[in-house]
Amino acid sequence: MTATTRADRATSGLRRLLPGLLVAAGGTGVAFGLNKLVPALSALTVAVVLGVAVGSFLPQTTRAGLAWATKKFLRLGVVLLGLQLGLGEMLGLGLGTILAVVLTVLTGFFGTLLLGRIVGTSRGLTLMVATGFSICGASAIAAMDSVTDTDKEDVATGVTLVTLYGSAAIALVPFIGHALGLGPYHLGEWAGLTVHEVAQVVAAASPAGAAAVAIAVVVKLTRVVLLAPMVAGVSIAQRRRTGMTTGKRPPIVPLFVVGFLAMMAVRTADVVPSAVLSVANVTTTLLFAAALFGLGSAVRIGTLLRTGRRGLVLGALSTVLVGLAGYAALAVTGSLW
Repeated sequence: MTATTRADRATSGLRRLLPGLLVAAGGTGVAFGLNKLVPALSALTVAVVLGVAVGSFLPQTTRAGLAWATKKFLRLGVVLLGLQLGLGEMLGLGLGTILAVVLTVLTGFFGTLLLGRIVGTSRGLTLMVATGFSICGASAIAAMDSVTDTDKEDVATGVTLVTLYGSAAIALVPFIGHALGLGPYHLGEWAGLTVHEVAQVVAAASPAGAAAVAIAVVVKLTRVVLLAPMVAGVSIAQRRRTGMTTGKRPPIVPLFVVGFLAMMAVRTADVVPSAVLSVANVTTTLLFAAALFGLGSAVRIGTLLRTGRRGLVLGALSTVLVGLAGYAALAVTGSLW
């Protein structure tokens, strides 16, 4: 293949993707604009809802670019997510709190999978709720979707449920924490263990003061670290299942998970300037927003609405489970005393 032929193919590919990429960029801009106007609205949630709202009206020429953005931007976002927490910050929590994080995530994830069977939700929706509620909300759902064949309606429903119940937790966690007699530090730990999105964690812990917010964010980001092994584990299970039925197997450990761990190692080495870390954090959110807009655009509202009451019940049960598991884990590991 000559250099001219390769250049022509690259140009043709870019032309095919460009309409969808421009739409994704526009949707991301609107999502961030609404987030600035109403900070309580997560840019990621706005992006997926906006994608669902306009998806049916977009021309066919945008589909290829939106699908590309959903897949590629998502994986790059997960890689950059690794820069948000270094090993030193995580170890500074102490062994008891780290064990509490692991216990809460495992109980929330596998407990929600069991609850999904009892409630009768689809396997895909159950997996998305288990992932988002136990680890880190919409970004975890999007990452898990990339290694499974989950219906886009189930993915979008999972993101919506994370927003709904995470928003409720903002009000409930400080109230319940006060009733339980938790001081600022322990309230921060509990908020970091149980609330879904990072922004929601900050909002839930803020009534207890800056110290509560600081510990809540570190605990929450420690939960994010568990995204890598959880996604890798599901990928291995998916590999075995699809390998047996279709002969096609996804990689044992997705490359973007390796990238996530590599970026975490870079953050631990403390070689990245704080200004670069700030830009990386914003870029991560931009990439996730664009990916979730593309994901939402593939959803059809009629199918989404049919999820109905069972999805709401599963979300409520999972929220209660993670909340109880978080408190119990802190008590069992001695972190409360």
